Amino acid sequence: MTGTRKILLIVALLAAGGGAAWYFAKSGAPATGKKTQAPPVPVRLAKAVVQDMPLRLDITGRTEAYETVTLKSRVDGQVQGVTFTEGQHVRQGDLLLRLDPADFQAKLNQAEANLARSRAQSAKANADVERYIALRAKGFVSEEKVGEMRTAAAAAEAVARADAAAAELARLQLSYTVVKAPFAGVVGAKLVSPGAAVKVNDTTLAVVNRVRPLYVGFAVPEKYLPLLQAGMRSGKKSMKAAISVPGISVPWEADVRFLDNGVDVATGTIQLKAILPNEDERLAPGQFVSVSLVLDTLKDAVVIPAEAVQQGAEGSFLFVAKEDGTVDVRKIRVGAVQQRSAIVAEGLAGGESVVTEGHLRLTAGARIKPADGGPEGKGGKPGAPGGKDGKSGKPGGPGKPD
Repeated sequence: MTGTRKILLIVALLAAGGGAAWYFAKSGAPATGKKTQAPPVPVRLAKAVVQDMPLRLDITGRTEAYETVTLKSRVDGQVQGVTFTEGQHVRQGDLLLRLDPADFQAKLNQAEANLARSRAQSAKANADVERYIALRAKGFVSEEKVGEMRTAAAAAEAVARADAAAAELARLQLSYTVVKAPFAGVVGAKLVSPGAAVKVNDTTLAVVNRVRPLYVGFAVPEKYLPLLQAGMRSGKKSMKAAISVPGISVPWEADVRFLDNGVDVATGTIQLKAILPNEDERLAPGQFVSVSLVLDTLKDAVVIPAEAVQQGAEGSFLFVAKEDGTVDVRKIRVGAVQQRSAIVAEGLAGGESVVTEGHLRLTAGARIKPADGGPEGKGGKPGAPGGKDGKSGKPGGPGKPD
């Protein structure tokens, strides 16, 4: 009886322990049907504003001399002297170089002597014609002889004219020994020195550039050609472009005066040129510059900060804040991006608030908590569109249209 009682006692203890464990486990389990709600996501918001927005194109251009000439000798000779200083500002007609004129002076003297002889012979031939005409009237010579004398006089006159042309050519060649500036500008480096031999139309003597004004050449994608043509034909003399370089805060204004007559098939771009006064000569030919060109002005455009636009598999979209504190995913079409501002062509209205920071934790219907002052986007990045009523505000900085 003692062993049976021990077994029964053990079974009873095990049953009691299992019942207690089941009771405590049941009483400590959380209530089913209740879910833990995720905390709101902190975000920054900005309102979409409606305003006139310039459609601005930012590209890189290069300055070009308004006029440039590479001076070469028009005669063979030897450099006698270089009278300019490298980098000197010259006026039209200023003396730059001189070639040795001795040979050309001798040729001119010879040509002038030949001309004097031929003119004397021509004068004698004309006098003979007059004398033979008088003799023919008296019957001493025939008409045939008078004709011969007239022919001789005409030949002598022709020789005189040829000698006159030769003398003029020699005089021109002598003048070519003096090289002058063809226009006002800046002369470059010395490329020859006294004593150097030069060949006609071969040896480069100097380069002169006209730098006031300057051309600014740049290429624009061909898709903007209709806007460019409309701007050039709008009744104004030219389009305006802003020219800037690093280190200079205030850009220069230039007039776009040239639109090429064809598109480059290799690059798909069309060439334009603007004229920059460059009165202070801050820019030099061949320098890279930034060109900002206003192609058009979009009226009543919906503008938001560019960082609000997200890209997905189906294109651009936004997180739009709703009045109940949640966000909605909105598919949009972006018309252009102007540096820190995006122009929304479809999918958004003025006055709606969009998320500019905190996108990574957002999904459709997620709760949000505006940071730094709420939906007005006061804590947003600089350059976000402003305006209390969603209808005004300064446009963003220059950028590239999409």
